[in-house]
Amino acid sequence: MLRFQFWKIFLVISVLFIGAIYSLPNIFPPDPAVQITFNSSGGSFNERVVASIEDNAKDDNLNFISMESDSKSILFRTKNYEDQIRLKQFFEDSLDSNFVIALNLAPNTPEWLKNLSAFPMKLGLDLRGGVHFLLEADTDLLIEAKLESSISNLKRIFREISLKPRSLEIENSNILVSLNKEEDEQSLDEALQRLSGFDFEQTNSLDFILKLSDDELEQMIDYAVLQNLNTLRNRVNELGISEPVVQRQGTKRISIQLPGVQDTAEAKKIIGKTANLEFRLEAANRVSLASRVEKFLFDGRQVNLEKKLIISGDQVSDASVGYDENGFPQVNISLDSEGGAKMHRSTRNNVGNKMAVLFVERKSKTELINGVPEVTNFFDKRIISLATIQSALASQFRITGLDSPEEASELALLLRAGALAAPMDFVEEGTIGPSLGADNIKLGIQSLLLGLGLVLLFMIFYYKVFGLIANLAVVLNIVLIIAVMSILSATLTLPGIAGIVLTIGMAVDANVLIFSRIREELKNNLKPHDAISAGYDRAFITIVDANLTTLIVAVILYAVGTGPIQGFAITLSIGILTSMFTAILFTRMMVYFIYGRKKEIEKLWI
Repeated sequence: MLRFQFWKIFLVISVLFIGAIYSLPNIFPPDPAVQITFNSSGGSFNERVVASIEDNAKDDNLNFISMESDSKSILFRTKNYEDQIRLKQFFEDSLDSNFVIALNLAPNTPEWLKNLSAFPMKLGLDLRGGVHFLLEADTDLLIEAKLESSISNLKRIFREISLKPRSLEIENSNILVSLNKEEDEQSLDEALQRLSGFDFEQTNSLDFILKLSDDELEQMIDYAVLQNLNTLRNRVNELGISEPVVQRQGTKRISIQLPGVQDTAEAKKIIGKTANLEFRLEAANRVSLASRVEKFLFDGRQVNLEKKLIISGDQVSDASVGYDENGFPQVNISLDSEGGAKMHRSTRNNVGNKMAVLFVERKSKTELINGVPEVTNFFDKRIISLATIQSALASQFRITGLDSPEEASELALLLRAGALAAPMDFVEEGTIGPSLGADNIKLGIQSLLLGLGLVLLFMIFYYKVFGLIANLAVVLNIVLIIAVMSILSATLTLPGIAGIVLTIGMAVDANVLIFSRIREELKNNLKPHDAISAGYDRAFITIVDANLTTLIVAVILYAVGTGPIQGFAITLSIGILTSMFTAILFTRMMVYFIYGRKKEIEKLWI
């Protein structure tokens, strides 16, 4: 008689049960939907507003399945992507700027599955449709800002040690220092020891070049990109997009995928904008040095502001849109503890003076130089508010004097999301329509079914009863792949479907090795029971070796690959592990149930 331990039976049944539960949500695909939320974080919907919006949609004879609402959002479900786009355009035209209209996907997962944390697996852009951005950090501006900051530190250190250099300037991404006499070289060495992150060399007896060290440069870029990664994730979340993907790609690049988005203008506007705030005092009459004053135009007159910042937008913890007593838009600001302390200290000593709020935005312009277009980046600074300080400000205050509610909403969103540590440029942009995504799903499923059907027919024809067991294992293998991807929140892409198709062949490959070994043992005149045991035992090492080498390659593909390659590697890796499980344990359990309790087997149908 064949033997198969009870704990193995329990393990197989448990895994199959869990796999069935967590793959089940994928038969309930989400509905295309349009989500309406308030611009202001403090806004809420009441029954009157909800009813009014729903009646307007019904009067225009727009097609939607249902409407769901709570105090923070309204969700309209639609049958297809065409109805979704029409509904979004309608709300954009009919509702004012106090609302954010975003494309979304409404889940249909039953509540009892949600309670088990069972959700459908994510679909990539090539299957669901959407937009893809590839951004690259502008390290030149980052280096420039670092050098300017370092020069300020050097000037402070020189004052402390009473060193007066002949010149101190930035040239070709380096700091040039020129001394008046050779005796000052010792003092310069002392100053440079207090300035970290630089290598320096002496060009002649009185001239020195300070260069950013490779380690400092690498660390600076890495920190800026990581900061930008968190900021961009916050900005994408503010857009209300379902299942976005924001990940680092290489040293200086960040990839952003927005499933379900077709109109890229608004997303690109918010994602790529490098905007910040600067709070400065109006320069007093006593401050007249050009190095301490910066000139701006505001309301048709020239305003002199101190270059020294009180705080910047980096220290804003929250921002929301509101309206003042006259109905004009305003942005309500909340600062962190450090920013609140600086603001209080500065305004306490300057009651009666004016404080300006500057909106700083990075822009670019293209010029033809000798017939070749060249892009130049620059910072556009403009005063959006200039008001007299009536009393000492704390960590909460408001910005008034904005031109429109749209400007207030955009400013609040950018402040909530944070400022970019380094400016980002769009180097790649692509759009995949929902219809193309649907076609990709259709073609992918067709290829999967075709490959599966041919494999199933071959196994039944060639291996009879054992082929039928192998076919059942292949089907369960696909179920387990889907379940694992759902549990891990992995994203299925079109190359990922190719990986599943490949896994189908690999899944039966292990069974082919086992069944071929059983046939050989039968030819050697072993009894059926002994042939089955020998077939599984002797093929085990071969199966593990073959799958392990393939798994190593799949892991390497995921580690060094990007986008589609990673999608292929994910499904391939999961498929290898699940196929080993079903081929080695599940099929052996089924063979045990069919033949294991028979004392004598007259013939094996294999």
